[in-house]
Amino acid sequence: MPSRRQVRIVRTDRRTTRVTATEGEEPEVDLDAASTAALTAAVEPLTAGADGVRVSVAVLDTDSGARAVHGDGSFDTASVVKVDLVAALLLIAQDEGRALTAVERERAAAMIERSDNASTTVLLREIGGPAALDAANARLGLTATTAARAWGLTRTTAADRLTLLRAVFGTGSELSAESRAYLRGLMERVEAGQRWGVSAAGDRWALKNGWMPRTTTGLWDINSIGRVRSGGRTCLVAVLSDGQPTKESGIALVEAVARAAVGVFGRAR
Repeated sequence: MPSRRQVRIVRTDRRTTRVTATEGEEPEVDLDAASTAALTAAVEPLTAGADGVRVSVAVLDTDSGARAVHGDGSFDTASVVKVDLVAALLLIAQDEGRALTAVERERAAAMIERSDNASTTVLLREIGGPAALDAANARLGLTATTAARAWGLTRTTAADRLTLLRAVFGTGSELSAESRAYLRGLMERVEAGQRWGVSAAGDRWALKNGWMPRTTTGLWDINSIGRVRSGGRTCLVAVLSDGQPTKESGIALVEAVARAAVGVFGRAR
């Protein structure tokens, strides 16, 4: 007689997972480990021939809670730090019990939708500099991001970028529902020429990209973070890279990695 199937609820410090097993069995299933193994297997062939290029990627399937990270190094943020800065501004406004001013809203839109650098420099100064940005990021749960006065040189990890995305696109964040919706809206309206990166992995995207040539080497930092919908799943994805020989080749690699990251959830379970 075939064994009956039962569903057991497994609670971890990150999420609740439903695990199906035959009666009498006690399976040991770590979906994060399975997803991470699948992610590494998918990403490593993409970077095998890219001498000197470093890539790290983190992805979360928001429906199942499964999470995977490949690579744990620290990278320059380039312009993806603009999401942190707008989040910090929103936290300040919340603390003061007020809405953003017209000037603040104009500046935030310029930073996210057009990646305006001058607005970013002004906002970093107005919120209180790198120390204030670090304090805001700590409130959002980031543990491996260190702000710099030259804001593009802020250092971060893909895992920390995923934490930031969860603060913007998830619940339980210190950002209010109104603040999260506002920031998501900006990331959904990025201008046409900047809609590359994680958007290649699906549709219904919301994103912020960063690209920066390093004067000491002539090589590029190319980063992309955001949300996409693919195959009936909603995923948060962060791809960080440096040592890219050109902006164009960097974008192509980041997009390939983003597609691989979203695709792992169809193979890891």
